Amino acid sequence: MKRHHLVIVLAISLSLPFANAADKKASTPKKAAASETKHEAKHSETALKVVKLDGAEGKDMVEVAVSSPDHTTLVVAVKAADLVETLTGPGPYTLFAPTNAAFAKLPKGTVENLLKPENKATLRSILEHHAAAPAYPPKVLNGMSDMDMVDGPKVKIEIKDGILFADGVEVKAAIQSKNGIIYIVDSILLAK
Repeated sequence: MKRHHLVIVLAISLSLPFANAADKKASTPKKAAASETKHEAKHSETALKVVKLDGAEGKDMVEVAVSSPDHTTLVVAVKAADLVETLTGPGPYTLFAPTNAAFAKLPKGTVENLLKPENKATLRSILEHHAAAPAYPPKVLNGMSDMDMVDGPKVKIEIKDGILFADGVEVKAAIQSKNGIIYIVDSILLAK
C-alpha cells in the first residue's frame, strides 16, 4: 500500500507550476570534514525549498497529482499499477514525480505498452523506483549520497552549484503534501 502512495507523489512533483515556485539560489559549498566517511556525501547545500502550493494543503500525493495538468500521465500510470491506495496512505513518503514531459521522453509506444494489464508488474516497479520512505526534506538530502527506493535499488543524490540531482536528473521543485514531499523531475528515473 505504501508503494502506491509514493508513485502518486511522483506524479504531483513534476507539475510545471511547482517548478516555477522553486528558489534556485546557489549557495557556497560546505567544507568536507577530515573524518568524513565514504558513505557521507560531499555536497554543497541545495537552494531548493519545499513550497506549500496553493490548494495543496491537506491533500495527499495523489490528490495533488490529480489537480496538476502536468501529471496526467503519472496519474494514469499510478492507477494502472494499483498504487493509488498506497500513495493516499499516511506515509510520510518522498516521491520523485515525473511530469508528462518526462514520460514523453521515453521511446514511442513505451508508455502505452507499460499501461497494458500484462505489464502491470513492470510499471509498478518503475513507479516504485521513484518513491522512498520516510519523507526527506532538502536539508536532509544535503548530507546524503544516495537514497534507498521502494523497489530496492538506490538513487544517487548530488548537489551541484546549489541544484539537487537524483541519478543525474535535475529536481525542479519540492512540494509539501499531507503525506510527504514531492520532488518534481522532468525525466524518468530508471534503476541501474
